[in-house]
Formats: sequence, C-alpha cells, structure tokens
Amino acid sequence: MINKLLGIVPNASEHGYLIDHTLEVCHWFMTVLFVGWTAFFLFTIWRFHRSRSPKANYHGVHSKASAHLEFSVVLVEAVLLLGFAIPLWGKRVTQESFPDASKALRVRAIAEQFAWNFHYPGPDGVFGRQKAEFVTGSNAVGIDPNDPAGKDDIVSRNELHLVNHKPTVIDISSKDVIHGLGLQHMRISQDAIPGSSIPAWFRPIVKGQYEIVCSQLCGAGHYAMRSMMIVEDQAEYDAWMKDAIQLQHPELAQPAAAAAPVPAPAPAAQ
Repeated sequence: MINKLLGIVPNASEHGYLIDHTLEVCHWFMTVLFVGWTAFFLFTIWRFHRSRSPKANYHGVHSKASAHLEFSVVLVEAVLLLGFAIPLWGKRVTQESFPDASKALRVRAIAEQFAWNFHYPGPDGVFGRQKAEFVTGSNAVGIDPNDPAGKDDIVSRNELHLVNHKPTVIDISSKDVIHGLGLQHMRISQDAIPGSSIPAWFRPIVKGQYEIVCSQLCGAGHYAMRSMMIVEDQAEYDAWMKDAIQLQHPELAQPAAAAAPVPAPAPAAQ
C-alpha cells in the first residue's frame, strides 16, 4: 500500500516483488520512526516548557530509556541491511545467480549522447566484434564489417524488444559520458560507464510497453534519452526480428520462392 502512495510504478519482473517488499518494510519503519520521534519532540516541548521547569537542570537525564530506544533503532536498521538488502543484492549480482546463457536473451545496451542503442546478435546468436574505429552514423555501435558474426546483427535505436517470461541479460556500456539504464518496471537501474561492460539480468513477466529513462544527468539533451521497452510473446518478437533483418540486412532475407515452371504446350492434335 505504501509503495502505491509513494508513486512507485507497477512491477513487471520476476524478482521485483522482493525489492518492493524490502522498500515497503523500510518505508513503514521510517514512518514509525517519524511518528515516534515527532511525538517525543512534541512531548519534550510540553514537558520541559519554561512554565513547568522554571529552573534549569544541569544534571541531565538519568533514565536510560533513550539509550535503549536508540540501540533498538540501530538494531532494526542492521537487520534490514544484513537480513534483507545485502542477501537480495547478492542474489542479483553473483555470477552463479545469472541465468544459463543458452536459455537467456542477450542484448547489449550502448548509451551515447543522447540515445540508447540496443545491439542484438541476430539469428546466429553470436555478437559481432565491436571497435570504436568503426563507429559511424550508420554503424552506431561500431560492428566490424569484416567479422562474419556481425553480418546478421541488429541494432535498435531507442527501442528495446524483450520476450515475456524469458530471462534477459543486458550488457550495459557507454560511448561517451556516464549514463544510467533505468528500467523502473523491471526494478533495474545500472550506470553505463565508458570503457566498462556491466551485466544486469531480469525476467519480465508482464507484457506491455514501458518507458526507459536515463538515470544520470548526461548533458543538455538528457531529456532525449527517453526510450521504450516492449515486452512481447516469442512469436511477436520473432516477427519483429524478421522485419528488422529484412530492413537492416536485405541481402539475408529469404529469397522469394521460385516461380513454378510453365508446363510445355500440349502437342497439336493430328
């Protein structure tokens, strides 16, 4: 309930409910602290008003109740950190937690001022070699034109297509400055750092179109980093991939079926 009041967008990933639960527990704890400390503050104003305490007390408080309260707050915070946050973080970033590469959809997200380039390996499942020297206006991610593995690669600008209920691994990098890939509905946020390729993974569970934001202020055109994430069925994804291949690599499109041979004319009757 409190997450809705805070305006957190609906979750659309398999692991998102764990993050939402942790956030909710933390916010309820902060709410209790806010109410408790506010009540204590108002009580002290009333209790130690000048009319009630005309003479200053230089000996301080003798009760240890405040110390016990402060220790309890620290203890609860330690439980939230060590019992919830760190184990959840560990489940997301360790190498063992990543899905099997043969069963996952792999995408490379390459940021630039001011757009997102999403690089797919194509039907062969192998990414083409990338080098900065090959980056041009028509080759945004610098795919080596001499590498056979890159002949069928697909690059989608500002549009990320994913398969519903299929694990997805995104390798995030940047061509210029620090950007941030913010997939809020997937509960994923990862900085894109020049010179680094940082993997992140998740499993979408709700079809739909979702907004992608850049979570780092990356320049005067930061607003233009807005992109779309489309979660669709496998058949819809395959159709999109087929259309993308026909558009970007027409030479790889299946040739039209050969026309049926014209039958020879029947011999004239005698």
